[in-house]
Amino acid sequence: MASNIIVARGGVEYVPPVSLAFWRWLTVFLILLPFFFNEIEKKKKKIKSESFKLFILGFTGCGICGAFPFIAGMSTTMANMGIIYTSSPIFIIAISVLFFNDKINLARVIGLVLCLSGVLIIICKGDLTYLISFKFTSGDLWMLGAAIGWAIYSIYLINWKSEFSLMARFTLIAFFGAVSLFPFYIIEEIFFFDTNFNNSFTFWVLFAAISPGIIALLYILKFKICRRS
Repeated sequence: MASNIIVARGGVEYVPPVSLAFWRWLTVFLILLPFFFNEIEKKKKKIKSESFKLFILGFTGCGICGAFPFIAGMSTTMANMGIIYTSSPIFIIAISVLFFNDKINLARVIGLVLCLSGVLIIICKGDLTYLISFKFTSGDLWMLGAAIGWAIYSIYLINWKSEFSLMARFTLIAFFGAVSLFPFYIIEEIFFFDTNFNNSFTFWVLFAAISPGIIALLYILKFKICRRS
């Protein structure tokens, strides 16, 4: 997530937020497709049966969590984004309890509190007075939406079974994420910002696709699946 916040603050100076999210996930899909095309081709009939789930995962994991932080980065600080994003585990637990009858115990609560406390201390550099003077901006609301979106994505990623391997599924999620972003990308281009396809565009799209896109999310996906198994 740290590298994603870097992109959110730095990349939007050169590439409009929704455009950056759309081209990022389209690039992820195009990079991974040659490696997992054979599996996807063999199981193409499964795509239809899993299309709804793949779209929801793409919409939440790549659409909401892809575009919202970039929009937030236009009007809030990296510290604010980091603090708000730490609320994701809270939403994950709440949704799990409400919709999946997951049980919450004392050890889980203590672990959550310790985790959130540690992250907040790091972000505030030990100066907890920063939290007292914390002020919300419109960008913080976008970031809160991203945190909720990530919670929904994380839960359904684990609970929805798939016939595809981890990597092939991730490839398809990236594709459906780009599809979910496309209409908003067109709206942004027509009514808000024009995308300049230059060297800065290429750098930030590739950086977003490879670092917080492929590398970081693959570690997260593997961690979640290992926990589930």
